[in-house]
Amino acid sequence: MSSNPIIFFDGMCNLCSSSVQFVIKRDKRKLFRFASLQSDFGQQVMKQFDMDPSELGSVVLYKNGKLYTRSTAALLIAKELSGAWPLLAAFIVVPPVIRNGVYNFVAANRYKWFGKKTECWLPSAEMRERFQV
Repeated sequence: MSSNPIIFFDGMCNLCSSSVQFVIKRDKRKLFRFASLQSDFGQQVMKQFDMDPSELGSVVLYKNGKLYTRSTAALLIAKELSGAWPLLAAFIVVPPVIRNGVYNFVAANRYKWFGKKTECWLPSAEMRERFQV
Protein backbone atom coordinates (compact mmCIF):
# COMPACT_ATOMS: atom_id res chain seq x y z
CA MET A 1 0.00 0.00 0.00
CA SER A 2 1.16 3.54 -0.67
CA SER A 3 3.13 5.35 2.02
CA ASN A 4 1.11 8.42 1.04
CA PRO A 5 -2.31 8.95 2.62
CA ILE A 6 -5.05 7.46 0.45
CA ILE A 7 -8.50 8.97 0.09
CA PHE A 8 -11.20 6.39 -0.66
CA PHE A 9 -14.37 7.83 -2.15
CA ASP A 10 -17.68 6.78 -3.64
CA GLY A 11 -16.88 6.78 -7.35
CA MET A 12 -20.56 6.83 -8.28
CA CYS A 13 -21.33 10.00 -6.32
CA ASN A 14 -21.10 13.36 -8.09
CA LEU A 15 -20.36 15.19 -4.82
CA CYS A 16 -17.60 12.72 -3.94
CA SER A 17 -15.97 12.88 -7.36
CA SER A 18 -16.11 16.69 -7.26
CA SER A 19 -14.56 16.60 -3.80
CA VAL A 20 -11.64 14.52 -5.10
CA GLN A 21 -11.09 17.05 -7.89
CA PHE A 22 -11.26 19.83 -5.27
CA VAL A 23 -8.55 18.11 -3.19
CA ILE A 24 -6.34 17.48 -6.23
CA LYS A 25 -6.36 21.19 -7.11
CA ARG A 26 -5.39 22.18 -3.57
CA ASP A 27 -2.94 19.37 -2.82
CA LYS A 28 0.10 21.30 -4.06
CA ARG A 29 2.54 18.79 -2.53
CA LYS A 30 0.76 15.89 -4.29
CA LEU A 31 0.55 14.14 -0.94
CA PHE A 32 -2.72 12.27 -1.41
CA ARG A 33 -3.45 9.18 -3.48
CA PHE A 34 -7.01 8.19 -4.38
CA ALA A 35 -9.14 5.09 -4.90
CA SER A 36 -12.84 4.52 -5.26
CA LEU A 37 -14.56 2.38 -2.67
CA GLN A 38 -15.97 0.34 -5.57
CA SER A 39 -12.54 -0.55 -6.96
CA ASP A 40 -10.97 -3.92 -6.27
CA PHE A 41 -8.27 -2.12 -4.29
CA GLY A 42 -10.86 -0.19 -2.26
CA GLN A 43 -12.83 -3.37 -1.54
CA GLN A 44 -9.65 -5.19 -0.50
CA VAL A 45 -8.54 -2.46 1.92
CA MET A 46 -12.01 -2.11 3.47
CA LYS A 47 -12.14 -5.88 3.97
CA GLN A 48 -8.67 -5.81 5.55
CA PHE A 49 -10.02 -3.34 8.13
CA ASP A 50 -13.34 -5.23 8.53
CA MET A 51 -15.32 -2.34 7.04
CA ASP A 52 -18.19 -2.75 4.61
CA PRO A 53 -17.79 0.00 1.98
CA SER A 54 -21.48 -0.18 1.10
CA GLU A 55 -22.36 0.91 4.64
CA LEU A 56 -19.87 3.75 4.93
CA GLY A 57 -21.55 6.51 2.94
CA SER A 58 -18.35 8.29 3.70
CA VAL A 59 -15.00 9.46 2.55
CA VAL A 60 -12.34 7.23 4.09
CA LEU A 61 -8.79 8.33 4.72
CA TYR A 62 -5.99 5.79 5.12
CA LYS A 63 -3.09 7.44 6.91
CA ASN A 64 -0.24 5.96 8.95
CA GLY A 65 -1.82 2.51 9.02
CA LYS A 66 -5.23 3.71 10.27
CA LEU A 67 -8.57 4.40 8.63
CA TYR A 68 -10.49 7.60 9.38
CA THR A 69 -14.07 8.13 8.28
CA ARG A 70 -16.68 10.83 7.94
CA SER A 71 -15.94 14.27 9.39
CA THR A 72 -12.64 13.18 10.93
CA ALA A 73 -11.37 12.10 7.51
CA ALA A 74 -12.58 15.34 5.91
CA LEU A 75 -10.91 17.52 8.55
CA LEU A 76 -7.62 15.60 8.36
CA ILE A 77 -7.68 16.02 4.58
CA ALA A 78 -8.41 19.75 4.84
CA LYS A 79 -5.46 20.11 7.22
CA GLU A 80 -3.07 19.16 4.38
CA LEU A 81 -4.47 21.41 1.65
CA SER A 82 -3.09 24.73 0.45
CA GLY A 83 -4.77 28.02 1.22
CA ALA A 84 -6.99 28.62 4.24
CA TRP A 85 -8.47 25.10 4.24
CA PRO A 86 -6.23 23.85 7.09
CA LEU A 87 -8.10 26.25 9.39
CA LEU A 88 -11.07 23.86 9.21
CA ALA A 89 -9.01 21.33 11.16
CA ALA A 90 -9.83 23.38 14.28
CA PHE A 91 -13.30 21.79 14.15
CA ILE A 92 -11.70 18.52 15.26
CA VAL A 93 -12.40 19.73 18.84
CA VAL A 94 -16.14 19.54 18.16
CA PRO A 95 -17.40 16.19 19.46
CA PRO A 96 -17.64 13.60 16.66
CA VAL A 97 -21.31 12.96 17.40
CA ILE A 98 -22.07 16.56 16.36
CA ARG A 99 -19.62 16.70 13.44
CA ASN A 100 -20.76 13.33 12.10
CA GLY A 101 -24.42 14.27 12.52
CA VAL A 102 -23.96 17.05 9.98
CA TYR A 103 -21.75 14.85 7.80
CA ASN A 104 -24.26 11.97 7.87
CA PHE A 105 -27.12 14.28 6.89
CA VAL A 106 -25.24 15.44 3.78
CA ALA A 107 -24.07 11.88 3.01
CA ALA A 108 -27.62 10.52 3.26
CA ASN A 109 -28.85 13.10 0.74
CA ARG A 110 -25.84 13.30 -1.58
CA TYR A 111 -27.38 11.32 -4.44
CA LYS A 112 -30.65 13.26 -4.23
CA TRP A 113 -28.94 16.66 -4.13
CA PHE A 114 -25.93 16.08 -6.39
CA GLY A 115 -26.87 13.03 -8.45
CA LYS A 116 -25.31 9.66 -9.06
CA LYS A 117 -23.22 8.42 -11.96
CA THR A 118 -23.95 5.19 -13.78
CA GLU A 119 -20.22 4.49 -13.93
CA CYS A 120 -17.31 5.42 -11.68
CA TRP A 121 -15.57 8.70 -12.49
CA LEU A 122 -12.23 8.20 -14.21
CA PRO A 123 -9.31 10.58 -13.70
CA SER A 124 -7.59 12.31 -16.58
CA ALA A 125 -4.31 10.89 -17.89
CA GLU A 126 -2.23 13.43 -15.96
CA MET A 127 -4.07 12.60 -12.69
CA ARG A 128 -3.99 8.82 -13.15
CA GLU A 129 -0.60 8.41 -11.46
CA ARG A 130 -2.19 9.47 -8.15
CA PHE A 131 -4.89 6.80 -8.25
CA GLN A 132 -4.66 3.30 -6.83
CA VAL A 133 -6.17 0.55 -8.92
